[in-house]
Amino acid sequence: MPTLDLLARPSGGFAMVAMDQRESLRQMFAAAIGERVGDERLTSFKLTVAREVGPYASGFLIDQDYGFGQVAAEGMLPGGLIVAVDSLQQEPDGPVEDTEIDERVDLVAAREAGAVAAKLLVIWRDDERRERRLEIAAEFVWRCADAGLLSVLEGVARPAAGTTGFDGPAAIREAARELAGLRPSLYKAQVPLGGAAPEERLVEECARLGEVIPVPWVVLSQGVERDDFPTAVRAACRAGASGMLAGRAIWSDVVGSDDLAAELRARSVPRLQGLAAIVDEHARPWTAR
Repeated sequence: MPTLDLLARPSGGFAMVAMDQRESLRQMFAAAIGERVGDERLTSFKLTVAREVGPYASGFLIDQDYGFGQVAAEGMLPGGLIVAVDSLQQEPDGPVEDTEIDERVDLVAAREAGAVAAKLLVIWRDDERRERRLEIAAEFVWRCADAGLLSVLEGVARPAAGTTGFDGPAAIREAARELAGLRPSLYKAQVPLGGAAPEERLVEECARLGEVIPVPWVVLSQGVERDDFPTAVRAACRAGASGMLAGRAIWSDVVGSDDLAAELRARSVPRLQGLAAIVDEHARPWTAR
């Protein structure tokens, strides 16, 4: 079986880029330029990010519909290619509400094309589909192992319909306890409190999160203000995380740019390099988990 060295930096930590957003990216374009864009514009954006930012990432996540095949065929990345296998249930102008495994993604073919890992997003809610989501996640972990791929399982906790007094950090922990308990190769977690707290408070919350995760884990950037993300990554790594797999915190402010490649080089690459330096200094190597 492959090991997480395929996604890690020499330090044993992870500084990975997520570029698997679909309708969410279309929404970002609409907000940036005032119009909805077509599939070709989404694919072009993703491929440009892969070319300009991907070489600086220890891993790169992209979806099958908007660029995986081209990234793999053209050998754009030095390594660490991750294919998204989640089918997203999402209204055109809304958030992802639920997910399933995308049966169109052939994991063996993805591995043969160059992928080393697959990723599944699970929207965790304490509702009537809770057990079903756990079954889907377990099936994903098993399929990845069977196909010779690493499994990256992402849990995003949301309140069930009608919930009042939602305790975000507690829900993030409960989602992690259930999902990471399935023993994926790597668990991708939300930053508690949306990263909007003093660093020492974030360290405390991340330490509580890490206590329930029995595998190496990283944090995502969705829900965290871009300027807060470096501190959030440092706090998580100080508390035992092994790095990050992030998209918006790295490239969201260049969506709609007239000179995308130049803006990525000027903004996103230095941002990723700064995050990688934090990971190298503070992250727990994945082998130490």
